[in-house]
Amino acid sequence: MAKLFLSLLLVALLQVCGGYKILVVFPSAGKSHNILGMGYVKHLLDAGHEVTYATPFPTHKTTDKYHEVDLSKNIAYFEEQTSTMLSLKAIINKETSMDLLSMAPKFVEMMKGMLVNEDLSKFLSDTTQEFDVVIAEWLFTDVFAGIAPLYNCPLIWSSSVEAHWMVLQLVHEPSNPSFNPNILASTIPPFSFFERFVNLFTMVAFTAAKYFYIQPNTVATYNDFFKPLYEKRGRQLPAYEEAVYNGTFMLTNSHTALSQPISVPPNVREIGGYHINPNPKPLPANLQKIMDEAKHGVIYFSMGTNAKSKDWPDSLKKEFLQLFSGLKQTVLWKFEEQLPNLPKNVHILNWAPQQSILAHPNIRLFITHGGLLSTTETVFFGVPTIVMPYGADQRINALRAVNKGYAKLVDLSYEMAADMKVAIEEVLSNPKYSEKVKELSQIYHDRPVSPGAELVHWVEHVVRTRGAPHLRSPALMLPWYQKMYLDLAVLILVILYVIKVVMKLLFRKVFRKAPITKKKTN
Repeated sequence: MAKLFLSLLLVALLQVCGGYKILVVFPSAGKSHNILGMGYVKHLLDAGHEVTYATPFPTHKTTDKYHEVDLSKNIAYFEEQTSTMLSLKAIINKETSMDLLSMAPKFVEMMKGMLVNEDLSKFLSDTTQEFDVVIAEWLFTDVFAGIAPLYNCPLIWSSSVEAHWMVLQLVHEPSNPSFNPNILASTIPPFSFFERFVNLFTMVAFTAAKYFYIQPNTVATYNDFFKPLYEKRGRQLPAYEEAVYNGTFMLTNSHTALSQPISVPPNVREIGGYHINPNPKPLPANLQKIMDEAKHGVIYFSMGTNAKSKDWPDSLKKEFLQLFSGLKQTVLWKFEEQLPNLPKNVHILNWAPQQSILAHPNIRLFITHGGLLSTTETVFFGVPTIVMPYGADQRINALRAVNKGYAKLVDLSYEMAADMKVAIEEVLSNPKYSEKVKELSQIYHDRPVSPGAELVHWVEHVVRTRGAPHLRSPALMLPWYQKMYLDLAVLILVILYVIKVVMKLLFRKVFRKAPITKKKTN
């Protein structure tokens, strides 16, 4: 018994001594992004590491292993920048747009707002702080790459969506636009000729916008913010490009059961679903009772955490209540305010434990905005869906769900209540939607280890190997013109031109006409 106790004590001590100091930076004030950030925190803490979390949503529950950097000042700025963009009423009225090119100025402003935070600056100014690795969320800006070199440690990029061309170029090279859509696209492959053109044009146009507008602003902000921090440590600020490409690994919130297969280098790994608790917490007693007693099943309706359902026009609220009142199913509607004259089968939830609801055996249908977290959860728990996308990556998530056969798409409009009624009847009456999502759920779960275990493994691997240089893509070493063989094309053209000139000279020399001499006549 004594030997067993000593062995267990030794293992515990080794785990404590072997823990790494990890800084997780998720500066976006979107609640869904915080859920993903907390996923990293939870898995790394469970593995025995010491984690510092920079977030706009601090819990103020620190321990000797868990610390927080309060970035809550980012919330007001985020709401100011996105109030119109995320207004469901404005979206229905076509008064706002979230396509890639129109978002470019927003990216610059949001980058400045997230980085130039006095609390973040104060924390980074502390020269006593050291970390073994920095995990930074990539959200349309590379500027947070400047944090990792400050601590002379590796940088792991976290992509909150699948690997797409904008993030892949940080660790590899952009994906081929002929069959890989950009993350804010409204089409999925196979593309028509026109769709391929639009996808290519968007990539080229955004690259130009980044080169001439976004990057100069980002570099200026990077220099202004980070230069004093490096000087305080008696070091020179690395060039912006050097800091960006210091990121030698990327973890993506994706899985091929949800998206599409894509060619990536070995330093890009899918961990989609790592935020999901495989054993969801028990439902609150009142909600448990409602779901248990739903004889005809439950429909759960949520538009996510950013857009507010209360912003809908009153006419649409009434039409949806009328629609739900005609259903025999129980409806749980996540809504930010109480609605008058509720039908008996409709229950308003100001806050909804979504994973616990989707895990309940009586759930029949999930009506969602199509955010990637919700899309992942519906496949994880095997629940068919109706998707109502309003922006960002939701459109492409919805199209893929429809294409994979487990969802129906309803566009936001003043006629959507009628469209929703047709979609509900189709999904509930046709078993193919439920069968397909359960098939995809099996594919998702058929993996060698859980996404949380894979997350921990690769973070530890990057630290142990000082950035995993053996996994770096050689594509980063080549300039773009060499990747496209333009230097070879120029050489071939020069050779062909020289051959042409030489052949022309030889032809003239060999076949030139002999001079005609005229005899002089007397």
